[in-house]
Amino acid sequence: MSRRAMLIALLLPFMAVQSSPASAPVHSGAQATTHAADSVEQVRLGQSVIPLSGPWKFQTGDNPAWSQPDFDDSSWALMDMTARSRSSDPSRMIPLPGWTARGYPHYAGYAWYRLQVDVQGSGRSLALKMPDSVDDAYQVFINGVRIGQFGKFTGHSVTAYGAIPQAFPLPKDLTGGKMTIAIRLWMDSATPFLSPDAGGLHDPPMLGYLPNITDMVRLGFNNNLHTVGTGFLEWLILFMAMIMALALYWLEPDEEAYLWLAIVCIVTLVGNSVVLLANFTLVGQTQGVILRTVIAAPARIGLWVMFWAYWFRLPKIRRLHWATWVLVGLLTLGTAMMSPPLYGHSIPVQAANILYPACLILKLGLGVMLAVVAIMGFMRHRGEGGAAGVAILLAFIANFQRELQMVHVPILTTILSFRVSLGQISTILSLLIITVLLLRRFVHSQRQQEQWKLEIEQARSVQHLLIPDQLPRVHNMLIRSEYHPHREVGGDFFQILPLDDSGSALVMLGDVTGKGLQAGMLVALIVGAIRSAVQQTTDPAQILSMINDQLAEREHSSATCVILRISDDGAVRLAHAGHLPPYLNARELPMEGALPLGMVPGIEFPSQSLQLHAGDELTLMSDGVVEAQDSSGRLFGFDRVHDMMSHQATAGDLVAAAKKFGQADDITVLQVQWQGQSSSLSFSAEPQLAAH
Repeated sequence: MSRRAMLIALLLPFMAVQSSPASAPVHSGAQATTHAADSVEQVRLGQSVIPLSGPWKFQTGDNPAWSQPDFDDSSWALMDMTARSRSSDPSRMIPLPGWTARGYPHYAGYAWYRLQVDVQGSGRSLALKMPDSVDDAYQVFINGVRIGQFGKFTGHSVTAYGAIPQAFPLPKDLTGGKMTIAIRLWMDSATPFLSPDAGGLHDPPMLGYLPNITDMVRLGFNNNLHTVGTGFLEWLILFMAMIMALALYWLEPDEEAYLWLAIVCIVTLVGNSVVLLANFTLVGQTQGVILRTVIAAPARIGLWVMFWAYWFRLPKIRRLHWATWVLVGLLTLGTAMMSPPLYGHSIPVQAANILYPACLILKLGLGVMLAVVAIMGFMRHRGEGGAAGVAILLAFIANFQRELQMVHVPILTTILSFRVSLGQISTILSLLIITVLLLRRFVHSQRQQEQWKLEIEQARSVQHLLIPDQLPRVHNMLIRSEYHPHREVGGDFFQILPLDDSGSALVMLGDVTGKGLQAGMLVALIVGAIRSAVQQTTDPAQILSMINDQLAEREHSSATCVILRISDDGAVRLAHAGHLPPYLNARELPMEGALPLGMVPGIEFPSQSLQLHAGDELTLMSDGVVEAQDSSGRLFGFDRVHDMMSHQATAGDLVAAAKKFGQADDITVLQVQWQGQSSSLSFSAEPQLAAH
């Protein structure tokens, strides 16, 4: 049976009300007659339930004696509880305005409803169903005896829950006759800020047989499902968007917009979960207001601002962070001061005249920031402007529903008997648009990464050809090399170029600035320049000058380099451009300081000469050895290099020690051992240097 058919079956065939000539006609099965003089409503029950529309007697304040049947309430105000159905759905009733809209606009706290009824023709167990919408907690008394309550009442405080369908059986011995129903209501002083017509009952209580009332409670939960059912759909879409955003962030951690979208979804999920739980479980109203209204609502606007700022990759993001979270913090503080448990207790009610406009200004300030971010983003990324603009507008609508309602924009509608809010529609559509944008950006990013991988692989292939895997054989020299780039493409380079068949060779090692693909391309440029320069001269200083002039013509292109020309008789000519000095037999060669290549055009580089003897060993290395760094930030350093060289460490030993210590840059080590006979007749451990 459908929900509408069930309600009609419960109410119409078996219920009738007869109160005055203007009343509805009497239907078979139930009768109700109201006598205005003694305010006793006579009710004749058939097989169903009847709404207790009253009019009820109403009084603000609190007095336990007001629950007693003999209390004189003739001076109390009248509160008519006759509900009207929606023309589009006769089974759904329009909620009645609370007491704030019925002459008590500034009142919060305790109030009482009283109604005397005379139940006739019953003889069976009865129950009273309370309205599904009540502000905020209540206790129900029959003839002065409390039969139930909703909320937690203590001596000095009341804890309210989110309203859910509730019914209370009448005492077993009370199956008919005259009875006095008294309802003690309590409303928190902050509730009027959540609804413009808050206060008390928003539907008439229902009196009827226990089985029928039980069916109505079930129907009430079904109504709740239709009221907040779209919230489950919104919750599911938010959850899926959160999972997708987290997955994309895991795949592409450099795109921080994915993380911010996930946080937006999480915070919105928390707020929506509070609403869903409040309609089906006993969730504390105060806790729900704190989570949803005080914390989640302001934070959600700030998170949307930051998401779109990261999405558009706006500059000066730290300033935007500071401005956004200051506004969010102030709005959270102001909202907390107008919400339970502070408002009306620690914060006086009169403070609302200042707090409410201040919070409205702060919230609109966040809306202005969102608009500014959108405008700046459109100027930087015009290609995404249309779809992103619609998504931002929808996010604005979802977060400013209350303000739109203040200017008479309808925010509720019914679709297939489900109540849908403008905010839910906006959130769902916004997330769908953002999902398309996310996938579009992710696919574009993956294509770029594939292109970069291809370019890097091509650079590695070029570099592989430029940096030899197998070293050339040079007469009278034993050469060992170790090359370990820190990334896919290294910034170190070395070349060993035999000059003639007599045993002379050029040995060079260098390190370009920068890392990655750009550094690899610069290495290719320098190696090509070296090989071109060798066609014209074999003097190391002149080669460096020629390379320097080429690099100086390019922006952001510099490198350190050391070049040695080793003749067949062991004579060495050495020049360098800001590189680490070589080691000769474990001792660092003294060298004059020099600028790196590419810094200043037309300069000359210092050079010097030395003589090798049989067994002498030259060691060249890049700064990746001495700049290796452990987890504590300590450097490998020159002292460790000197100590290892003193113990005749090989190139492999040096590289292994630096990598184990903590590689932080490309590492290259060359060792050249002279094995021939020099022109000198005597061997000297001290190198013979001559500066030029």
